[in-house]
Amino acid sequence: VNKLANFLTNVGIGLNDRVALYMPLSKESVVCFLALARIGAIVVPLFSGFGKDAINIRLKASEAKMVISFCFNKRRNKKIDMKKTLLEAIEGTSVKKILFIGKDIEKMRNVEIYSYDEVEKCSPFIKVPIFESSFPLMIIYTSGTTGLPKGVLHFHSGFPIKAAQDMLHVFDLKSDDIITWITDIGWMMGPWLIYGALINRATIFIYNGSPDYPDVDIIWKLVDKYKVTCVGLSPSYIRSIATKSKVNELDLESLRMVGSTGEVWDEYHWNWTFENICKGKKPIINYSGGTEISGGILGNVVIKPIKPLSFNSPVLGIDAVVLDENANKVKGEVGYLCIANHNPGMATTFWNDHQRYIETYWSKFENIWYHGDLAYIDNDGFFYILGRADDTLKIAGKRIGPAEYETVINNVEGVKESAVVGIPDEVKGMAPLAFVVASDTSIKQKIFDKVIETLGKPFALKDVIFVDDLPKTRNFKIMRRILRDIVVYGHIKGDTSNLVNPEVCEKIISQYKKVIS
Repeated sequence: VNKLANFLTNVGIGLNDRVALYMPLSKESVVCFLALARIGAIVVPLFSGFGKDAINIRLKASEAKMVISFCFNKRRNKKIDMKKTLLEAIEGTSVKKILFIGKDIEKMRNVEIYSYDEVEKCSPFIKVPIFESSFPLMIIYTSGTTGLPKGVLHFHSGFPIKAAQDMLHVFDLKSDDIITWITDIGWMMGPWLIYGALINRATIFIYNGSPDYPDVDIIWKLVDKYKVTCVGLSPSYIRSIATKSKVNELDLESLRMVGSTGEVWDEYHWNWTFENICKGKKPIINYSGGTEISGGILGNVVIKPIKPLSFNSPVLGIDAVVLDENANKVKGEVGYLCIANHNPGMATTFWNDHQRYIETYWSKFENIWYHGDLAYIDNDGFFYILGRADDTLKIAGKRIGPAEYETVINNVEGVKESAVVGIPDEVKGMAPLAFVVASDTSIKQKIFDKVIETLGKPFALKDVIFVDDLPKTRNFKIMRRILRDIVVYGHIKGDTSNLVNPEVCEKIISQYKKVIS
């Protein structure tokens, strides 16, 4: 860490300079985060699967001075030329320096190119600059429903402390724990893992690769081999492996808990995870928050009972409330998940776009953080999240989350996974449309019937569109917004740079057009 910090100082990087990281979650990424923080530079983590346009947008927006990048990465046994992508992406940006990790480095005009070998020559001793704890630490970009990505600005006294606190109080993380998370440095959970685990003196287990390759149980085999104690994942990851997995044959004795974040569980796959991975004994720690608050709003603490799909507690320091349209607290009915206090991890602005920050989080209710999730609290005080407010369907005046539909559809034999979005309807105002990945497309009527049988006739599906795959982020989160854009506009309006499989979008558009024609 000190060698890299010295190298960066020697090449002219200092306080407030933005340095982008274009690499997967790796030991090198951990060193980069710590070294940049040490010298007061601002980290701009980029998703390792980004194409040149997505990188270019973020480099321009952050006015990055330097990029540290892998030359190549490997995923699903394919060599990915990150160097080529980056060199194309820096055109028209403020980037003047690149540090490449790897071989085959060539010089360029107008940009200083360095090899990581030069870092090894630097001194391990450093005079650390002094700056305020409120000094900027990181700009992490998160996709907006419209327009450019939002550059969330975090500080030294906020993000690392919130991450560490949540790991300690929600996940009961101890110094002898080994934790891993299926994520990337371009998403909050990557930096969260790095800072939170190290501050708690825990060990990070890093796996750079697809979590279901070369076989669907690769993660769990590694957990068994290296005695990992905490694994973080998304429900969509479980849905993608459940039919083929033989994880029930593995011991997983070291595992103390499974963390889950990113989206809503369905009951079948929550139970499958509890029985097959947690062996009916270890807790599933539901954890929900956001990039903008450096961690969680709601979680499961291990000193209280846990109901399936639920959150048994607000995260320590968070005054989590569920409000109706008039800002009244509600219980037993669906409302908006909000935060009624301030906490250190809460971002205070977007990079160079403060007005958008205010409009996004502080304009719906006075002095209340509006997070954009729909939730409710049951009579026992347990929280449940139904999904994003902009994903929620309102059918004939009744509000229902897409997860309620998807739970029913996913239990129909032959269905691999599904996503439900609302489309305009002249009679009901909005009607549910299901995109379904299935091994057998003759089950369409079974899906219609099962939804009516379970949810009732007023909530009947408008149609079922069979597709080869669903648009997902690298941590397997389904992006329903993209499906809604396809239906409503015939094309995708919002940012798609976080997709791990952008090629499916054109296929879905084609498959949808065939059905409606």
